Amino acid sequence: MERQSMVRKSAEYHPTVWGDYFIRNYSCLPIEEEKEYMIKRVEELKDGVRNLFEETHDGLQIMILVDSIQLLGLDYHFDKEITAALRLIYEADVENYGLYEVSLRFRLLRQHGYTSSPDVFNKFKDDKGRFLSALNGDAKGLLGLYNAAYLGTHEETILDEAISFTKCQLESLLGELEQPLASEVSLSLETPLCRRIRRLLARKYIPIYQENVMRNDTLLELAKLDFNLLQSLHKEEVKKISIWWNDLALVRSLKFARDRVVECYYWIVAVYFEPQYSRARLITSKVISLMSIMDDIYDNYSTLGESRLLTEAIERWEPQAVDQLPEYLKDFYLKLLKTCKDFEDELEAHEKYRIPYLQEAIKVLSRSYFHEAKWGAEGYVPSLEEHLRVSLKSTGYPTVTCASFVGLGEDATKEAFEWVASFPKILKSCTIITRLMDDITSHELEQERDHVASTVESYMKEYGTNAKVAREKLQVMVEQGWKDLNKECLGTTPVARSLIEIILNLSRAMEDIYKYEDTYTNSNTRMKDNVSLILVESFPI
Repeated sequence: MERQSMVRKSAEYHPTVWGDYFIRNYSCLPIEEEKEYMIKRVEELKDGVRNLFEETHDGLQIMILVDSIQLLGLDYHFDKEITAALRLIYEADVENYGLYEVSLRFRLLRQHGYTSSPDVFNKFKDDKGRFLSALNGDAKGLLGLYNAAYLGTHEETILDEAISFTKCQLESLLGELEQPLASEVSLSLETPLCRRIRRLLARKYIPIYQENVMRNDTLLELAKLDFNLLQSLHKEEVKKISIWWNDLALVRSLKFARDRVVECYYWIVAVYFEPQYSRARLITSKVISLMSIMDDIYDNYSTLGESRLLTEAIERWEPQAVDQLPEYLKDFYLKLLKTCKDFEDELEAHEKYRIPYLQEAIKVLSRSYFHEAKWGAEGYVPSLEEHLRVSLKSTGYPTVTCASFVGLGEDATKEAFEWVASFPKILKSCTIITRLMDDITSHELEQERDHVASTVESYMKEYGTNAKVAREKLQVMVEQGWKDLNKECLGTTPVARSLIEIILNLSRAMEDIYKYEDTYTNSNTRMKDNVSLILVESFPI
């Protein structure tokens, strides 16, 4: 074996933040009688909200109702009512609407796939093409325009201008605003609404809504009860995942790997939190946990020769291939195969065809990891285009997307799996956002150790820039990726809209986890706080 392939990379990760917390603290779940009351009360409140839809005829009030329901995380209860309301909103006469109303309508329609024209904002510009100075003090309208503008696609220049204009104005107004508007503005300036993961947004928005003098108390009570009920389900699931992870015991033998099973589960709650996705969440959480181990094997420990052997064994996908692996990889390999076999056993007879798609997606991921390992061993810095051909796959998101379909119901058809395997444009856009955000955030830390060149190095080498300029240029590409993503969500989609939403939510998860730092790897600060908000802290009723 070549001397170079015997060199092991090294990185030290902090131990798990959560340990057995979700196993030991299971008793904090609601008692059965309390849960029964909560379920009954939720049904009563849902009837009350349905009555609100029937009683509300004013266009603006309908928009506010739909928006509040979505921000409070309740929209999955009212699909039929929201679909009917959106048709009314789409057909409404906007001639007399002000900036707040026009912006809210635009955002609601775009979020649901309607091709609403940004020309509706032209009336808020003067004859020199600048936004009217009269808007400068209208914080509510500016906030509406700011959040609407982030749903823009390419060549919608007015929306790019709107982001620059509103951001500047809102930042200058922030210190003068009263609550709860000040909190709403701060929340959106940190991350616009359309890029926020929905469960965390609901958790942060409910206290803001409670301070609103115009709030609807039926909605507020429903939001709190529903959040708590869902949280109790999520706690049951994370307990199961934690027990499975402990029994798997991989991080005990592979001490170089990140122990992040709770964070993996949180990541998948960001993708779909609704109760009907329970089976899918458990399956996808297990897959992404194994992918994390696999990433650390290739990226943080194995020699090039060992990486080649693991890639070949995964390609074969049979227990006998374990004989070709070094001792420390045998347990991982067999448990990877067994976990996928367990998934197959969980599926109904007519769903079992899904497993070969998952196996192939894991093989593609393994090949991309090995390709990058070769670059690292050779000290090779590819062009940006060459880098992305490999590293978009090594984000793991094509594999996670496939995995996220495995446990779904009837929306996940064979055609949907073929579509994902074809690496469609919306998935490519999602992986561009993922790869570049990861590299921009992790660049300096990764260069402190022996690590494969990132897209930052590729850009620097290809264009002769420094790291700061490279990161800025790649951030522009991230924004282009979001525009591509927005465009792909408009109009008729090639698969069920629920599947499109999964890919969109994967991008939102990256915005949450990688915007300021790699909070997955360094999960003892911001990530810990967010996990606590979603999985630990319930609302007092």
